[in-house]
Formats: sequence, structure tokens, C-alpha cells
Amino acid sequence: MNGASRRARGTLLVVDDEPQIRRVVRNTLGAEFARVIEASTGSAAIDLAAAERPDFVVLDVGLPDGSGIAVCRELRKWLDAPILVLSARHEDGEKVALLDAGADDYVTKPFSPDELKARVRAHLRRIRGADRGTDARVVRGDLVIDLDARVVRRGGADVHLTPREWDLLRALLSHAGRTLTHRQLFTAVWGNGSGDAQQYLRVHVAALRRKLEPDPVHPHLIHTEPGVGYRLDLEG
Repeated sequence: MNGASRRARGTLLVVDDEPQIRRVVRNTLGAEFARVIEASTGSAAIDLAAAERPDFVVLDVGLPDGSGIAVCRELRKWLDAPILVLSARHEDGEKVALLDAGADDYVTKPFSPDELKARVRAHLRRIRGADRGTDARVVRGDLVIDLDARVVRRGGADVHLTPREWDLLRALLSHAGRTLTHRQLFTAVWGNGSGDAQQYLRVHVAALRRKLEPDPVHPHLIHTEPGVGYRLDLEG
């Protein structure tokens, strides 16, 4: 049995009205899952998901019988599986709406198969880590983060984080690989208080990058999703 076969498990649901897109997704991700099932409409996707309970969903936002956002919101009521949305549009407002509706991530069409595979693998690692009980200690190069001990070291030297920076780092780490909107992060760190979420986060993310990134101007750990939010990448 090869490595791909040992890794493959669970069911992937691909929802898109274009057969060629479904074929590309199936060919790109087929080795990651034991089964791939498909739907071409939102209503068929909801019915199939209810019957099959897939472990991962790739969902097109533009469906012939309605919005993928509505389908995402309906699935999220009872399905815990990650939902990655494919969007042909580039508006920041739509991306935020998708994430607020329960999507875990999005990829804009036309997409690179390698990017799609990398995004899906990141979410699968997060799920499998949660199944095992995620280790609160992260090592990435010369950076060591221990959330339980509240210790960060870079190059062997201790790094001091403020309480807000700890809360922000914890929120990002707990959803590593997932894009979080400004509002989602603001709520996680500041609660339900009022304020300019983007401005607050811009200041604190910049501070975190200065402390954690070798080159804060070209970050490889905390990525900005313009107009949407931030994503922490432990693989880059």
C-alpha cells in the first residue's frame, strides 16, 4: 500500500455545476480521500450531505438554483466538516460573507490545483490534530510557541508578548490554516466590544509579526487576506 492510500480516508463532497471543475477537483484531491461524491446544484448538495455526512466539502459559490452562501449557511447548521468555497468573484465583501456563513476557507477561480491541494491538506492536518488532541507546543524553525506555558522563544531567546498578543496568537493557532475575518478575530480577542476591528488588528498583527517573523515585511507565518482578515500558516 503506498503513502497516498494510507493517508486517504473519509468522503469529499464536490459541489459545482461545471463538470470540468468537478473533474479538476476530483483529480486534484482524489488521493486525499477514500471517496469523492459530487453534486451540481445546491439542493442536491444539501440532500447528498444529509445522506452521506461528508468529511470535507468543496463548494462553488455560483450555483444554478441559488447562492453557495445560502448552501454553506444551511450545511453549517448540522455539518461540522470543513467547507472550502470556490468563488469566481473577487469582492472582499463576498469573501467575508462566506466566512461569516460558516465557510472555513475560499479559493478564487481560476485556481491552481497545487494551491487547492495545499489548502485542503492544511485543514486535514488541523482536523487530524484535533482528533489526536492538538499539542499546544509548536516548533517552526527557530521559533517555539508553548501556549500552555505561555512561552515564546525565537533563536533561543525569550519573546515577550502582551496579553492581547497572546490572545491573538492563540486565536490564530487554534484555527491554523483557516482564514479568519477581521470581525471573527476581533470578537475572539476583544469580545463583543465596539471599535474598528481592522485598525485594532492591523496594529496588533504588526506587533506580532515584528516579534515572530524573521522578516516582518515579507511574513511567512501570519498572512494577510486583503480586505478579509488573516490566516496563520505553519507550513510556509
